[in-house]
Amino acid sequence: MSLNHLSMSGSIVRSRQFDSPGGISHWVLTLEHKSQRYQAEMLRNVYCQIQVILSGERFLSVADKLKAGVEIEVQGFINLQQSRNGQNRLVLHAENVELKS
Repeated sequence: MSLNHLSMSGSIVRSRQFDSPGGISHWVLTLEHKSQRYQAEMLRNVYCQIQVILSGERFLSVADKLKAGVEIEVQGFINLQQSRNGQNRLVLHAENVELKS
């Protein structure tokens, strides 16, 4: 089995909730990450935004707190998703979320 695991922390920029036709609740977040990391012995600024998808009842206990400006740490797996306009992007499917603020 291949390894596919990502841990990321950051601030929620946007969030929305919807229910699938099968009745499963989904929350779609845009997570913004800012940090500094060393690469080749030089400090660099790191910035990214990634879409995070939380699915199912396991996230109901934190769902009402997933608002813009909230700091979270999320662990999960990444998958390729194609948007309606044909653009490909990596999406983080959450397996665990921890509120930081």
